[in-house]
Amino acid sequence: MFATLTDRLTATFKTLRGKGRLSDADIDATAREIRVALLEADVALPVVKDFIAAVKERARAAEVSQALNPAQQVIKIVNDELVRILGGETRRLRFAKQPPTVIMLAGLQGAGKTTLAGKLALWLKNQGKQPLLVAADLQRPNAVTQLQVVAERAGVGVWAPEPGNGVGDPVAVAKSSIEHAASKLYDVVVVDTAGRLGVDEEMMRQAADIRDVVKPDETLFVVDAMIGQDAVNTATAFLDGVGFDGVVLTKLDGDARGGAALSVASVTGRPVMFASSGEKLTDFDVFHPERMASRILDLGDMLTLIESAEQAFDAEQAEQMARKLQAKGGKDFTFDDFLQQMQAIKKMGSFKSLLGMLPGAGQMREALDAFDERELDRVQAIIHSMTPAERENPKIINGSRRARIARGSGREVSEINQLVERFFMARDMMSQAARGKLGGLGGMPGMPGMAGGVPGMPGMPGMGGKKSKGRQPKQGKKGKRGARSGNPAKRAAQLAAADERRAQEPQAGQLPSAFGGDAPSPDGNFELPDDVAEFLKKR
Repeated sequence: MFATLTDRLTATFKTLRGKGRLSDADIDATAREIRVALLEADVALPVVKDFIAAVKERARAAEVSQALNPAQQVIKIVNDELVRILGGETRRLRFAKQPPTVIMLAGLQGAGKTTLAGKLALWLKNQGKQPLLVAADLQRPNAVTQLQVVAERAGVGVWAPEPGNGVGDPVAVAKSSIEHAASKLYDVVVVDTAGRLGVDEEMMRQAADIRDVVKPDETLFVVDAMIGQDAVNTATAFLDGVGFDGVVLTKLDGDARGGAALSVASVTGRPVMFASSGEKLTDFDVFHPERMASRILDLGDMLTLIESAEQAFDAEQAEQMARKLQAKGGKDFTFDDFLQQMQAIKKMGSFKSLLGMLPGAGQMREALDAFDERELDRVQAIIHSMTPAERENPKIINGSRRARIARGSGREVSEINQLVERFFMARDMMSQAARGKLGGLGGMPGMPGMAGGVPGMPGMPGMGGKKSKGRQPKQGKKGKRGARSGNPAKRAAQLAAADERRAQEPQAGQLPSAFGGDAPSPDGNFELPDDVAEFLKKR
């Protein structure tokens, strides 16, 4: 959603590189470019004016003009101001001292309230709560049925005494839900209210009546992040007519410019509490202003990536996998292990969204857009077409076996060749990462294999993707592959020497720096950002 804004800001910051000092003209030109970028992203004009004024004031401060790297200092200022207009700090739900806690959802029709109710209920369930969904939207056709289906998918209870479709009193349904929740020991009640295509008096009166009856501990305003400037007007109308405690942004995976996300919190003074970014019930999480600001500036979101990994990967299995990669140069790592890791990664969500959390992801957006999520399913089909012996020892997969695997998986033999070839390359990289010879995601808690590359990403080591030109030749005369001895003992010595040389060679595939150019090759002394290091210490 913030791709255009990210590209504009990144291009603006590149013009500051190499400057030993920022003049007033530099600051004014930078502020002008940032203003245009924000306006093009549909950020509300009052928010833009306040933002630019704060950036210019801080950029002219003495500590900035005397900084050794003024470009990075300006990026820090912009990051701090983005965090401020996004709400400042993470806002958590308030739970009632005496259950049930009542959460009321309000917003326009089409904002995704009913689906969001299911996502919120599943999130609460994973937090150890017992949520109950209440079908108080009796106007929209099949709204009650939709909520029942969503509740079933989330595995939570639902209170729907009225059929809806214009039949029933939503205020009475909301009131009876509190008594039902107390008798059945539900500790959280999520009330899904009706919306309209636009703000009108009837909707406001009904929402206010439900609010007065259930006395919610939290009233959340659900807003579609794709509706642009109108999101601010609608939020202001709801704030005056009903009132709300926090904002929930939906459809953050859309291709709109996303100015609503940067405007609502600042204009209404109410924080963004949750963000929804897909159709799956798991595409939902707490909104962290500092992490969103980091994504907008293409600095990555490693904390969210780490948290997702910890939830998807079993700690014991991850430790066992790390031991395999550390021992015998990773030769005990099999296709079964790779398949297990790939399935765990799929639990973390869309592969594109995961890669989008990496620093500098904006500079490989074309490759991300070209990646096909179904590539993971194709790789899985190929591995399942192998015999247990072939998965255990991939070296025995000769030409006839590859032809059989291709027929069994419905793929081309060239794809089997590519998969096997890249498996060995990835195994070598993961083994080095596990032994501390490579930086990057190999050291991420619970994710020993992510350093193996990206499945199907063109130009990146991994499984699948565009047709490979083959493994890089060993460096011999004029780059040709060195001759191998026919003597088994001598050949084993040659392979061992080659492995040692590879381990000492610098690794290709650097991630682009968020400040432009290439980042230095990570090594054993790679320093994590302060917030990531502090987060890991707390774990």
